[in-house]
Amino acid sequence: MDYYKLLGVEKNATPEEIKKAYRKLALKHHPDRNKGNKDAEEQFKKISEAYAVLSDKEKRQQYDTVGSAGFQQRYSQEDIFRNADLGDILREFGINFGGGRATFRSSGGMGGFEEMFRQPGAGGRSSQGFQDFRQQQQVKGNDLSLELPITLSEVLTGAEKTISLGRGGAAEKVSVKIPAGIETGKKLRISGKGSPSPMGGPSGDLYLLIRVEPHPTFVREGSHLSMDLQIPYSSAVLGAEVEVPTLEGKQLKVKVPPGCQPQAKLRLRKHGLPDSQGGARGDLLVKILVAVPKALSDEQKELVDKLKESGL
Repeated sequence: MDYYKLLGVEKNATPEEIKKAYRKLALKHHPDRNKGNKDAEEQFKKISEAYAVLSDKEKRQQYDTVGSAGFQQRYSQEDIFRNADLGDILREFGINFGGGRATFRSSGGMGGFEEMFRQPGAGGRSSQGFQDFRQQQQVKGNDLSLELPITLSEVLTGAEKTISLGRGGAAEKVSVKIPAGIETGKKLRISGKGSPSPMGGPSGDLYLLIRVEPHPTFVREGSHLSMDLQIPYSSAVLGAEVEVPTLEGKQLKVKVPPGCQPQAKLRLRKHGLPDSQGGARGDLLVKILVAVPKALSDEQKELVDKLKESGL
């Protein structure tokens, strides 16, 4: 919604020009002068919202900075009309809000909007126009979606993260619990932390899209972890005891059997990740890579030559 276009003024319009433009349009579209005209009623609400924003220095600055979409995310309908006194302008011309002296000076709730739709002599009963508006007010705000990166270690243990949301022109801190075992692509829903409703209804929800960041050592395979481990040729032939790191930061002593073949896998049970469905913890799969040296000493060359002569 372009507030400047609604009032027919330029973006550099002075407060006096904005007030004059609103006064002229309000006289034209006020419900008291357009009985039963839904289009005029709707237009009156729109220009009143535009004036409530552009006549307030702080709100106008926010609107000019973030644009219409960004402004609607920061300000609820109640925020927009808070402290806006539209009634004073129209009373200059003998126009009231359905017989009352209501203004839009709201400290909460609908305030002057309800008065605007009251029918004179209706004993406080709201007209259909107000009922329609109240129905619109219940429209939920848009849902928001944000990507949330987490580490593989946080997948192992679970975590609590704090994110910052821009709401109402200020930053709001929101804590979210990350369940252990969660996978990339899963969504976490935070109720009521999406965009505000443009009509003052409930806010939308916030969805956090999980992205597990790569780890320098381990690769995830469901609830299992895999890693590569280089060992010398002699260890592969004769067997050896080697140290294998775990995601928790421990070093496990593992026996490599004699004659271990390249690409063979050793399985360390229950040293993987917790299952996202609450099942048992996965395994750590260690793939053996035989290291081939790029350079040998003279002594090593002699030994390799003797191995070659022996048929090994």
